[in-house]
Amino acid sequence: MDSAIAGEAIKRIAQLYGVEKQGRGQSPIARVVLRQANAKPIFDDLEKWLHLQLPKISGKSSLAKAIRYALGRMSKTRPYLDHGFLELDNNTAERAMKPVAIGRKN
Repeated sequence: MDSAIAGEAIKRIAQLYGVEKQGRGQSPIARVVLRQANAKPIFDDLEKWLHLQLPKISGKSSLAKAIRYALGRMSKTRPYLDHGFLELDNNTAERAMKPVAIGRKN
């Protein structure tokens, strides 16, 4: 059951990234319009769905911990829907820091 829930969560998150792919290269205003029309319903549904899944699984499981972590960050992630200059994740910042971290190791 846990793997089915995890798989469904990944599928829903992938839909959010699909919307971001459509908006790549567009102006911030166009990205907001796209996100409000397409990503917001997915995001809202994901949040509701995660709340519904949590009581179905063991509270001590890794999946329950991951769901609680995700739910705790939903309010911090939500502003990306309203601001076209924000990204869904911090991959760009992490890629920018990678050369510094590698240089530090050498």
